[in-house]
Amino acid sequence: MAKQELTQIPLSNIVLGLTIKLPLPWTKNPFFINKIKLEHASQIAIINELDIDFVYVISGHELLPLIEDTVESIDDVTEDVVETDHKSLAKKSMRLGQKRFIKAINDSRNIFSKVVSDPEGMYRESAGLVEELIDHLFETDTVNLSLVDHGEKDTSITAHGISIAVLSMVIGHANGMDKSKLRDIALGGILHDIGKLKVPDDIRRKHGELTQPEMNFMKMHPNLGFDLVNRSNLFPSAVLDVILHHHEFIDGTGYPDHLTKDDILETTQIVALVNDYQMLLHQYHSPQLALGVLFKQRVGKHSEHLISLLVKVLGIYPPGTLVKLSDDQVAKVMMTTGEVKKPHVWACNVKGGSASLRFLIDGEVEIVEVIKKDTLSDGAIKTLQADNVINFYFNHFSYQGAL
Repeated sequence: MAKQELTQIPLSNIVLGLTIKLPLPWTKNPFFINKIKLEHASQIAIINELDIDFVYVISGHELLPLIEDTVESIDDVTEDVVETDHKSLAKKSMRLGQKRFIKAINDSRNIFSKVVSDPEGMYRESAGLVEELIDHLFETDTVNLSLVDHGEKDTSITAHGISIAVLSMVIGHANGMDKSKLRDIALGGILHDIGKLKVPDDIRRKHGELTQPEMNFMKMHPNLGFDLVNRSNLFPSAVLDVILHHHEFIDGTGYPDHLTKDDILETTQIVALVNDYQMLLHQYHSPQLALGVLFKQRVGKHSEHLISLLVKVLGIYPPGTLVKLSDDQVAKVMMTTGEVKKPHVWACNVKGGSASLRFLIDGEVEIVEVIKKDTLSDGAIKTLQADNVINFYFNHFSYQGAL
C-alpha cells in the first residue's frame, strides 16, 4: 500500500481535531513528539510561536473544509499577542526561554549519559551548560521568571534539574553571590538528582505511595549521586556537597547526614530550599499553596532569609499560578513582571474557550483571586494545561524598555 502523502497547510488553517507533524527536528520541537493531536487551543498558540510557516496534516483531513468557519476563533487566540510592540517582544521572549529550556534539557541528558563512560567529557559539557545559564542570568539587569514546559506529564530528572538550577541561581543572584558560587549552584542544581539513575524505574516512577523499603532505597540517591560524580575527581567540592546534601534541613532532620545549619554550605541550602519547594509544588500543583505549606510545615527547616528571597523572586503570583480575572475569565500565570500584581497570563473562559495571551500590565483587567485546579472545568484544565509540570526559566522581557 502506498504511503499517504502528507497535506501541507499554513498555520492560519490549523484547527482543533487535526493530527499534525511539525517541520522541525525533534531537538527544536517543544512537544517532543512527531505526531501531535490538537485537542486544545493552547497547543495552537504554542505552534504559532514557533519559527515555522506551515505544518503537515497526518489525519483529520475531513476537518479542513471547516477551516473558514474556524479562522475567526483562531485569530482570537493570537491577535492579542501581536497587537502592540511590547506584546510581540514579550511573546518572543517567552518563546526564547522555552527554546533555551528545551536545549538545556537535551544538553543535560547528554551530560548524564557520560557520567560513567566519559567523565571528562561530562565535566567539559556540564561546564559549558553552566556558562550558558550564567550568560542567560546576566543577559540584562532585570530577570523575570517564565513558565516553561518540557512536553511531558511527569517530571524528569533533567527537566527538574534545570528548573532547580535556574530558580536557585536567581535566589543566589538576589543574595549577592558572585559568579563562582552561582556556578556551583547551577552545576549542583543540574546534577543534584543524578543518583536517581541508580534507583530502579519501578520505584523512581511509581505514582502511588512508596513502601518503606522503597523509600529507604530512594533516600540513597544523594549518596549514589555523590559516588557517581566524585569518582572522576573533576568536580568542585561545593557541587559535590549539593549532590550529597540537597535533602538536608538546617534543624538536623534531613538526610543523609542530619546536618545542621552551620554544617551546610549556603549554596547547598539554596538548592535544598528550591528542591523542597519544587517537591511541594509537584505534590500540590499550586505555587501559592506550595509556598503556604513551606511556611507552615517547614518552620525552622530552612533559613528565613532564603525563604524571603524565594518569595521575592517568585512574586505574588508565581508562574504556574491559576487565577480568576476581573472579567470572569480564568488564567494561568506565564511570566512575572516588574509590576508584581500584573503578570502575563494565558487566559480562557470558564469552559476553556476564547483562549489568549493577556498582558495584565496594560490595565485592561486584574487578578481577583487565586484558584485551585479542582475548581476549573475539564475544558479550562485542558486549555490552561493545568495538569502540566511547573518548571521555570529566565525571562528578561522589560515592559518599560519595550515601549
